[in-house]
Amino acid sequence: MPVVPYCANLFQDRKYLYQFLIACQQKAIDRQQEQIASIAVEIDAVDPLAVLHEISTPDQLHFYLEKGFTGEAIAAVGTAESLTVDGSNRFSKTQKFIQRCLENWISSDTTPAAIAIPKFFCSFTFFDQKLNAESPFAAGTIFLPEWQITRHQNRCVVLANFVIHPKLNISALTEKIWQQFRKICSAKYGIFNLPDDIRKQLNRWEIIDTNNFKSAVLSALESIRTNQLNKLVLAHAVDVIAHLPFQWTHSLHNLRKLYPDCYVFSTSNGRGQNFIGASPERLISICDRTLITDALAGSAPRGRTLAEDAHLARQLRGSEKERREHQVVVDFISQRLAHFDLQPQLAAVPDLLQLSNIQHLHTPIQAALPAHLHPLEILAELHPTPAVAGLPRELACEQIRRYETFERSLYAAPLGWVDAQGDAEFIVGIRSALIQDCHARLYAGAGIVAGSNPAKELAEVKLKLQALLQALV
Repeated sequence: MPVVPYCANLFQDRKYLYQFLIACQQKAIDRQQEQIASIAVEIDAVDPLAVLHEISTPDQLHFYLEKGFTGEAIAAVGTAESLTVDGSNRFSKTQKFIQRCLENWISSDTTPAAIAIPKFFCSFTFFDQKLNAESPFAAGTIFLPEWQITRHQNRCVVLANFVIHPKLNISALTEKIWQQFRKICSAKYGIFNLPDDIRKQLNRWEIIDTNNFKSAVLSALESIRTNQLNKLVLAHAVDVIAHLPFQWTHSLHNLRKLYPDCYVFSTSNGRGQNFIGASPERLISICDRTLITDALAGSAPRGRTLAEDAHLARQLRGSEKERREHQVVVDFISQRLAHFDLQPQLAAVPDLLQLSNIQHLHTPIQAALPAHLHPLEILAELHPTPAVAGLPRELACEQIRRYETFERSLYAAPLGWVDAQGDAEFIVGIRSALIQDCHARLYAGAGIVAGSNPAKELAEVKLKLQALLQALV
């Protein structure tokens, strides 16, 4: 990725910006190949969610990820380059697409800061093929955004990516970038307060169950009893119909206030449909060749008092059924990493991940990565884990299609980014909702193993769905 040296801030003067883009166009002419011009600049802190609210439009792709517990947030808006894929080789196709883009990259930035590095944003559906033509998302969607706004604690960087071809009108592009940059810098935090009359109307809704969850659990238990399955994760979905269109950026703002200990996320398909949620589960995080992944399985509610909360935590830790469900995930991840000759490091006993309304058994797993191993290779090996599918994995996926009467799409699937240096972060799209206009489909799931109680499993998914309902308005 070559760097063209220019002044530290190309947005200080239209002339500097124009000259840089002209230099990029000359390279496109010389190479007879489109180039990607990348410009990064540090600005006074803005709220990336406020920027997303201000500049995104329904016909654009976007991606949003916020980790309130680390003070990080990133918004990606618009498309410089993109690819949709399907099939079992969708992860390798994505890897090749990213490499092709990087071969034609020109950067103005010489800052080594990680928050100034361009990222490719990815959403992969749970299954590698769409079930029908009306499916809201392709099996894989990858895009390099036109605008990437990253906040890390007190630092904020805006990065612009634009494709430059030999006949592009550079004057018009310069003006477009110039005006949009100023709009980004002026985004205000306090835009998420809905008027009371609109909030009251949004709180009037109808809820429709899409499937008989308890019946599906009973069927899964029979398969487990006859030794066809060790575990099956079943999802439940409800449709919420409102009187006014849902305000999805406001819902994201609610999620980050309600669940600051989760990954708050959103992605779109460019056709007015947005997939949002607050996930407690990281699939992979890679930084400086160190991989961290999470085994997250086994759940209990939080208590209403300190004494009740401590009692529920002790019950969770001591539950043979919950510990067995958790160990299945730990063993699976460790075995899959061993396929790459990695040496997983993990604690012998799980800890607790305690969220505002639920607590989980949690085992972080860490490993050092060799330089040749790409994040998407690991992603392809791990997805789906038994935490969201079951074991044996292939049979579990067949049974999911059999018992679930709706399409999972991005539910329980990998969502995240890979950057130009090979770092990556992907979460699992659980505790999530697909929103379009006045309609929202809410998803939640539960792991079924021997000893599962259908009534308790239904109560668990209702608890998770309630977390989403609270955030919609």
